[in-house]
Amino acid sequence: MDPLLQFISTIITCLLPLLLYVIYYHLKISPSTTCQPTAPEASGAWPIIGHLHLFGGNQLTQKTLGAMADKHGPVFTIKLGSQRVLVVNSWEMARECFTIHDTTFSTRPTIAASKLLGYNYAMFGFAPYGPYWRQMRKIATIELLSNHRLDMLKHIWASEVETWVRELHNELCLKKGNEENRVLVDMKRWFGDLTINIALRMVGGKRYFGATKSGFEEGEARRRRQVMRDFAYLFGVFVLADAIPILGWWDVNGYKKAMKKTARELDVLVEEWLEEHKQRRKLFGDKVKEEKDFMDVMLNILEEAKVDGFDADTINKATCLNLILAGSDTTMVTLTWALPLLLNNPLKLKKAQEELDLIVGRDRNVDESDIQNLVYLQAIVKETVRLYPPSPLVLRSSMEDCTLSSGYQVRAGTRLIVNSWKIQRDERVWPNPGEFEPERFLTSHKDVDLRGKSFEMVVFGGGRRSCPGVSLALRMVHLALAGFLHGFEVSKRWSHEQVDMTESTGLTNLRATPLEVFVTPRLHSKLYG
Repeated sequence: MDPLLQFISTIITCLLPLLLYVIYYHLKISPSTTCQPTAPEASGAWPIIGHLHLFGGNQLTQKTLGAMADKHGPVFTIKLGSQRVLVVNSWEMARECFTIHDTTFSTRPTIAASKLLGYNYAMFGFAPYGPYWRQMRKIATIELLSNHRLDMLKHIWASEVETWVRELHNELCLKKGNEENRVLVDMKRWFGDLTINIALRMVGGKRYFGATKSGFEEGEARRRRQVMRDFAYLFGVFVLADAIPILGWWDVNGYKKAMKKTARELDVLVEEWLEEHKQRRKLFGDKVKEEKDFMDVMLNILEEAKVDGFDADTINKATCLNLILAGSDTTMVTLTWALPLLLNNPLKLKKAQEELDLIVGRDRNVDESDIQNLVYLQAIVKETVRLYPPSPLVLRSSMEDCTLSSGYQVRAGTRLIVNSWKIQRDERVWPNPGEFEPERFLTSHKDVDLRGKSFEMVVFGGGRRSCPGVSLALRMVHLALAGFLHGFEVSKRWSHEQVDMTESTGLTNLRATPLEVFVTPRLHSKLYG
């Protein structure tokens, strides 16, 4: 959430009398629907704006809510303007919300970003619960994200990782020059290029970065990538109208204007892809020479299936963008946290590379079939997403009244925030919760699952709205991290300092700074192709 303190005095001065009257009138004519208690409200609320003033600045929302939990207990409510929010910070209550009350909490809040950036809620990841969401999630799961489909498509990310390792090696050969032949590389950019190439190729048949990119100059590819970054950033900002609907006309900070601009730019981009696919179908029909991607599949499905609510082109564009943006960001975020965690813990980095040398050796490259035997590498990924979940907050909304096992009443329309970041640092479950200890997933926590069965880790949400792309994300991260650590030696830019671990705000938990490290090849040159 972005700082609102600079606007508070203006709000109070200009609108306090009107808003007080509206809120008073609303409360007066709205009879209580229950005599049961609601979860305790956190202290510090102000009139009209509630707890909004507590969020923003340099403090991350998940950490602010975590500090509130230390004071008020694991379950409490806050007021964000006129919106009541139930905040859950314990795995036990998260389990209850995602199992017993899964149907109740199976919809998303209706916010400006979902409407303006998400094709008026056509992106199924942000769509309200209902027939449209069920149909689109089913299509995405069966046609792209099921284990069977992923096995058919695994050559895509395998070849992309192989190409990426080769291109990184070529970059090192071109730039080496110091006496140790070390080259300073921004791995945040390199990991980002890899993950967007994989997502684009699987969904739209494109490749933006590297020697075999799809006909774009580097600058144009970067511009298009930045538009996608703007999408992720704008989805994480706070829009005043989401908390105080009566102020919907007031575009504080110009975020709604920026959302509309970014939405137009993204639509032009994906419309271009869609027209290319349509033209190819006209030329070749069902005998398309190139490999069929998800956009091709969607064209076939939407020709025959009837989907209520949106036209076929809107559904295709919204669904494909949803999958590209979600898939590329999640994996990139995890990779850009795993590497600095290893650099700040050199003995664990050494252990990971020793495992790679033992299982893979140094006379061939990593294959995806090796991953099942790289148990320490898998533990590194689990520990990374425990400490730095790609989406630290899970957002839902209550569709109906319900009563929690604690006796607390939750009214329809109440928003739900499950604080994954806090749950995954609960010292009752995780000894030394702030420390990077992958070994825990080989011993005391070896049975913890990332696919929604273990609520001590809610990295990918839970219940029917859990992330459908978890298997793809893990397979991409495992192979990319294994390929990099096997192919290259890596060291910190400043050997006497820890790598900066500052997080940024937004839809995903991105690093706030570049990830500049020294990289050198560790294999024979013939293995880089």
